[in-house]
Amino acid sequence: MAGGLQNDDDELAESHEINVTPFIDVMLVLLIIFMVAAPLSTVDIAVDLPVSTAKAQPRPDRPVFVTIKADRSLALGNDPIPPAGLAAALDTATKMDRQQRLFLRADKSVPYGELMRLMDTLRAAGYLKVAFVGLEGPPVMPGASASAPAAPAAPAPNSNTPAPSTTP
Repeated sequence: MAGGLQNDDDELAESHEINVTPFIDVMLVLLIIFMVAAPLSTVDIAVDLPVSTAKAQPRPDRPVFVTIKADRSLALGNDPIPPAGLAAALDTATKMDRQQRLFLRADKSVPYGELMRLMDTLRAAGYLKVAFVGLEGPPVMPGASASAPAAPAAPAPNSNTPAPSTTP
């Protein structure tokens, strides 16, 4: 009986490989679900517009500030201007350079409609590069009340810093 006994170890050997195909399928389904759900979850984010946590951007040598005050009057730099004379005053301040960035400052109490009307006036005048100016503030913690922002301990030396630019 030289070869009468057979080695049954080969048939009983266990495979130690993980079948990753079901895991990949589950991950792809989750990826698709999150890709669809992510844009929908950003609709109801509370935003406190006057305070910006954006990193301060470098200021140009001669920035042009357009300000809309609480009483809805306009100012270019420190000089008050009538709304009808805004385009002419901007052309004078920028030396007809419509590619120059304007820095828009608005009081907290100014309605959004007034701000949009001013943006439309700037666009009609040919100024498309507009950056919003906000106060430097601490980052807002999730779940914090948007109606009561935290006050900074000490006023910043340059409290008006340009926020990232936008193009209407």
